[in-house]
Order: sequence, then structure tokens, then C-alpha cells
Amino acid sequence: MRAIRLRRRWVEAACAGVVAAALVLGLPRPERAGAQAQSSDKARAAQAAAADDAAPGPKQPIPFNHALHAGEYKIDCQYCHSGTDRSRMAGMPSVEVCMGCHSQFGQDLEGVQTLKKYWDEKKPIYWEQVFRLPEHVKFRHNRHVAKGIPCQRCHGPIEKMDRVSMTSDTVWWPWLLPSQKLEMGWCIQCHRANQASQDCLTCHN
Repeated sequence: MRAIRLRRRWVEAACAGVVAAALVLGLPRPERAGAQAQSSDKARAAQAAAADDAAPGPKQPIPFNHALHAGEYKIDCQYCHSGTDRSRMAGMPSVEVCMGCHSQFGQDLEGVQTLKKYWDEKKPIYWEQVFRLPEHVKFRHNRHVAKGIPCQRCHGPIEKMDRVSMTSDTVWWPWLLPSQKLEMGWCIQCHRANQASQDCLTCHN
């Protein structure tokens, strides 16, 4: 507990130092800095692709494009989905995390303007869930991350998706029974291939 308090104080002190440096150096305010930068044609096209009604996957409140952020810009998954290596659940990015970047650029994009509205109104973003397991299945992200299982193994090629959707993946058991992605047989087949536990209580407890 003490370590957590010390780390929090260190972060607060670091943030205060950044703000003080900005004041001393006369750096532009975030809203002014954002107004100075014009988004690229690539960013505009990425936003349009994520907002396209014909794109697979549920439409999100903000047209966030993974192909641009994770693919083109190579942003690590855990930068936005922080805590995934420590928690059973995969964390969703807070408005603060998004604004950490987009207070500086992209404010001429409609999606970022929507994001800014959430920020100004101090409201969370309710993203549409794409990957859902039954309540009796206890999938632990932190254990899979610790074993080096890439996100793409379960979520598909996220870095190539304009809008995240469930991709098809079928495995065939030795007796020619198919199992689709996220079905029990699909998960067990992966556990077998990686010499992971197949005990019922591993996932059902």
C-alpha cells in the first residue's frame, strides 16, 4: 500500500513539473496547439473507414481506427489498454488517456471533436463490446500476457482493422468436429497446443 502511495506521489510530482515547465517556457495551451496542426489525409481516411456503415463490427461512439493507431503508428496495445498485464480484465482507455494525445493534435477531426465533448462534459465513453464470453468463463488476460500470447491470437489482426470485429477462425478436433473462435473447443485446442492446463477449474471457478 505504501509503495502505491509513493508511486502516486511521484506521478503527481512529475505532472506538476511538466505543467510548471510549460508555464516557464511559454508553451502553447493544448487547445491552441491542437488548432495549429492539420490532420493528414491518411488520418481523415482512417476516420471515414472506421465510421463506414458497411465496415464489419459494431459501430462505436467514436470512429477509432486500430489500423491507424496500432498498425501505422505502432502504438502498443497496453498503452491504451493499460493494466492488461496485471488484471484479469482488459482495461478500456479512459478519456484522459485519449486526450493525452489528442489535446495536441487531430482536433479538426470530427471523431476527436466528439472525444473533446466527452472530456468537457466529464463523461465516460461507452464503447460497444465486441468480444464477449459467458459469465461462467473466467478468462484471465494477465496470465495469457505473462505467457507471451499475442493479442492477435484471440482478437485477430487488430492492427489491420479499421473497425474491430470478431474474425472467423475454426479449429478441427481429431474426430472432425469444428470449433469456432471463443468456443470451448477452440480454447481447449489452444491449451493443448501450448501445454496449458485443461482442468475445468482453470477457466470455470
